[in-house]
Amino acid sequence: MAQGQPTKVKKRKKSVLKRAAQSRQRAEVNRANRTRVRTLIKRLRTAITAGDATAAGNLLHPTMSAIDRAITKGVLHENTGNRYKSRLTLAVNGVKAAKA
Repeated sequence: MAQGQPTKVKKRKKSVLKRAAQSRQRAEVNRANRTRVRTLIKRLRTAITAGDATAAGNLLHPTMSAIDRAITKGVLHENTGNRYKSRLTLAVNGVKAAKA
């Protein structure tokens, strides 16, 4: 099903309607988690590109926590989350090294 499309129900069975409602609720929760992670990653990347080592250092821990939470909730695949964490950590360390 396309992203952002409502769950369509063809049958008017109680179990079908319940599963459709659950699907909509899960989609909303997943969307919120995915948005939270993406926003934090964007903030961290802007701090890195600006060369602001203190802001990048302060944003690193909450970003890592959000990525871990998304992996736990099943929003991100584990390898994808680990790749993001690795690359962001390397970038932050590079900014800190360039400042020092």
